[in-house]
Amino acid sequence: MNIENSQLYYGKVLQGSEDLRTDACCTTEAPPLEIRQALSNVHDEVTGRYYGCGLVAPECLEGAAILDLGSGSGQDAYVLSQLVGPKGRIVGVDATPEQLEVANRHKDWHAERFGFANVEFMEGDIEKLDELDLEPGSFDIIVSNCVINLVQDKRAVFEQAHRLLKEGGEIYFSDVYGDRRVPEELQRDPVLHGECISGALYWGDFDRITRECGFADPRLVHDRPLVIGDPQQLAKVQGYNFFSATYRLFKLAGLEPRCEDYGQAVIYRGTIPGMEDAFALDNHHLIQKGRVFPVCGNTFLMLKDTRFAEHFEFIGDFSTHYGIFKGCGIEMPYGSAVKPDAEATSGACC
Repeated sequence: MNIENSQLYYGKVLQGSEDLRTDACCTTEAPPLEIRQALSNVHDEVTGRYYGCGLVAPECLEGAAILDLGSGSGQDAYVLSQLVGPKGRIVGVDATPEQLEVANRHKDWHAERFGFANVEFMEGDIEKLDELDLEPGSFDIIVSNCVINLVQDKRAVFEQAHRLLKEGGEIYFSDVYGDRRVPEELQRDPVLHGECISGALYWGDFDRITRECGFADPRLVHDRPLVIGDPQQLAKVQGYNFFSATYRLFKLAGLEPRCEDYGQAVIYRGTIPGMEDAFALDNHHLIQKGRVFPVCGNTFLMLKDTRFAEHFEFIGDFSTHYGIFKGCGIEMPYGSAVKPDAEATSGACC
């Protein structure tokens, strides 16, 4: 199954989110106030053609350069445009002409509403980002919302994303994963593919591929099981379990394959807007303001060598190694998040 099916399904078959047969391409969690306010400034036609499985707006975005892979009608791009402000920029890449037409048709409308213009859209295949006029190492953040599952060569997407990110940058994206590999006959099903089901990576393959592409320690932010409401489609995938999951992958040369313990800790200053009491790096790290929070070496770098550094105090270095960090596991991560109280006291890694 390839890009042609995606173009057909999202350009011709689907005319709005109400046409979807599963909730794979829907966002179910309630967005924070800042995102709700930004969404209220997005044109109705743009939001009406939105197909995403999560929120792709990480923290500390002011002035950032962001690449949106599979930007569709432009909803995420126009939300992020407001969050990065006039000193930032958003570049959206999509392969479906009908979706790009909607996104581009409302550029002037959004620029007038925001008071600045910082969004551009490019037609292209996210498997072939090297064919586009994008400068290596020029983006602080890359986002994608339920799109990577639609492409055949997922490794190429992660390889090119790593090339385009600045050191210390990250991919923050939502997508669909399975608890096992999907057989080829299901991968060829046009509806299951278009609904973001049969192109789902087995989570273990995702973990391996992203590490091989330079993202040494993928971090799960949150996840949910998918619901397939259409009985005909559900019957095709009986026995398989699928999950919508949001990950963050950092481009940091010093990251290790596993979470190693160097006796380090951080103290959160409480200075990230909307997260004054606690900062959630991922689903195993809810770091309360003012509290000494033990972390592994990888988490230490994810906070110290990125845009988050100014919001933390750092304790320790890499001079003494104490072995693997307690709680570092390799089982399927979905649905295994530690409760917030335990996160805040244990400092357990993923």
